[in-house]
Amino acid sequence: MSRYLNPGNDGFASAVHSEIYVDKTLLLEFTNKVIGTEQRWMCVSRPRRFGKSVTAGMITAYYENGCDSRDLFCGKKIYDRKGFEEHLNKYQVIHLDVQSFRRSNENAMQLIARLNTEVIEELRNVYADAVCEGEDYLPAALASINDSTGDYFFLIIDEWDLIFREFKEDTSAQEAYIGLLRGLFKDEASKRFVKLAYITGILPIKRYKSQSALNNFREYTMTSPKAMAQYIGFTEDEVRQLCRKYEMDFERTRQWYDGYSFPKSQHIYCPNSVTNAMFDGEFGSYWSNTIAFDDLQSYICLDFDGLQRAAVQLLAGERCKVDISSFQNDMTSFKKRDDVLTVLIHLGYLAYDSVHKEVYIPNEEVRGLLNRQSVIQIGNRSLRHSQLLNNSYRRH
Repeated sequence: MSRYLNPGNDGFASAVHSEIYVDKTLLLEFTNKVIGTEQRWMCVSRPRRFGKSVTAGMITAYYENGCDSRDLFCGKKIYDRKGFEEHLNKYQVIHLDVQSFRRSNENAMQLIARLNTEVIEELRNVYADAVCEGEDYLPAALASINDSTGDYFFLIIDEWDLIFREFKEDTSAQEAYIGLLRGLFKDEASKRFVKLAYITGILPIKRYKSQSALNNFREYTMTSPKAMAQYIGFTEDEVRQLCRKYEMDFERTRQWYDGYSFPKSQHIYCPNSVTNAMFDGEFGSYWSNTIAFDDLQSYICLDFDGLQRAAVQLLAGERCKVDISSFQNDMTSFKKRDDVLTVLIHLGYLAYDSVHKEVYIPNEEVRGLLNRQSVIQIGNRSLRHSQLLNNSYRRH
């Protein structure tokens, strides 16, 4: 079994065989519709612990031809749907987790070089006659394979945005990385060798001024999830079923973990938090423990127009108007208050009401993070813990 080319279905098997598994396989009915079409370029962004890796593993397990995943999908929602048999384990799939290429003592350019080198080496093991010795550029290797054999690929990339989040000051590496992605997804050759592209991360695709760096991608985000809304997290119906099964109070579950809602869909709950609450039999902060408080504080303390006042309003349970249009989808190009509020939406600390163009703190779990310390510093001001707790919390 390879690490990148047809890596197997172990990841999805682990999810399916877990004590708590919520069936999201109908997402595959959606991806089946776009194979080989102009809509085959998909970027799905959502916060940490919202099931990105599980979904990427499910897509890989379903499409890749290096394993037999029939038993894993037996009884799932997709199993009896049209097209299930047609696409099950029929394709060459390259699944990359960008985080796995990172080394603690190396920089972003070295990460990018390793990604190219290691994936090409695997491809050469399978396509020895099609990949030249010395080739160190993945798009060129894939184009060569396609020219020689006619084979095409499904590309699944998890943590696609790591370069922009973890190496946020290294603009040279970011440009090199975008160049690699353009070669994989936007060049004329890639239109022949890619039949489905599914990339997922926390941030939407980097924008330069108002233009997406990969403008052929259809984006599904925390501000505009489109058809992906029901797959971003657990729906209210799914959470109700879990509460009945595990004898947990639904209203308290809603208070703790609800709050992300989108037009034409039910409210969405953080999968990691709900799963842990059901498994442990108690309510608490699970998602918030995955991101350091100091990271959030650094955003709030940026001294932009009205940002500190907005933070105070949000902590008091109020809503704030926000314009999400100027955000450049990286961690450094903040020019005004609304850019910071928008990144907090994508990180999951704030929820977005697209109808009223407002942000708010989604639930008690996130509020608990913000009120974790006895005094929360916002610029030169401080809010005492008791002040925040005594403010009425508005349900959204």
